[in-house]
Amino acid sequence: MHAEREFYLIGVIHLMALPGAPQGSLGLNAVLERAMADADTLVRGGIHHCIIENFWDSPFPADDSLPHVAACMTRVAGKIRDEMGDALQLGINVLRNDSISAMAVAVAAGAEFIRVNVHVGSTWTDQGLIQSRAHKLMQYRRSLDAGGLSEGVRRVAIAADVMVKHGSPAGNASLVDVAKDAVFRGGADSLIVTGTGTGRPADMQQVHELKKSLPQVPVWVGSGVNIENIDGWKSAADAAIVGTFLHRDSDLRAPIDVQRVKALVGRL
Repeated sequence: MHAEREFYLIGVIHLMALPGAPQGSLGLNAVLERAMADADTLVRGGIHHCIIENFWDSPFPADDSLPHVAACMTRVAGKIRDEMGDALQLGINVLRNDSISAMAVAVAAGAEFIRVNVHVGSTWTDQGLIQSRAHKLMQYRRSLDAGGLSEGVRRVAIAADVMVKHGSPAGNASLVDVAKDAVFRGGADSLIVTGTGTGRPADMQQVHELKKSLPQVPVWVGSGVNIENIDGWKSAADAAIVGTFLHRDSDLRAPIDVQRVKALVGRL
């Protein structure tokens, strides 16, 4: 993850359904082929950061995923790392909120960070009530020596959603209060602000407010970024996670389109 303040884009590799997914899968080879093609497209288009997530495994469990999910995602992420090297920095998100498996995959595959949808507090979602596992995650990262304390060991950072999309926070805390808890009590390294659902824009005023309250913490906008609003996000956030827009015709079932990647990168 970048330490400097220069705005950058983070693509998303929405993995096809993994073996064992509730709605069926075309198999791991098909998953690998599409993931490698999307990774190559991101790099050719000029994006050098991405999040790999098991997007098409829905409906997701509320807690731990089955062991094969981490195994398959490690194979995919490891292959991308081997092929792309440092040209594509990787993040891992095991949906819906399996931060422990995400950390395991990140360490095994050499990823730079993980995304955690509910890092602190509790959130009502279509999976039911999802509870924070910040304590367990931080201990687990320490046990894997992935906190960067030992010389030569890659540090796996934690990017935490604040009031994540497709969910409603339990309680009455404000976005800024949740963000401060995520950083100062939960140990998050960066924060992600989203709209209410996939492809829906975040509230730019909220992002500005968050940056003002936590000026030293990287804030990423996590949904609804496109070529029409990218100029506004450049002044509001430190980075933008771009998923839907980069796919051909903004169709998440279609591959990532290199012309869309280049067009968005050209606006930076």
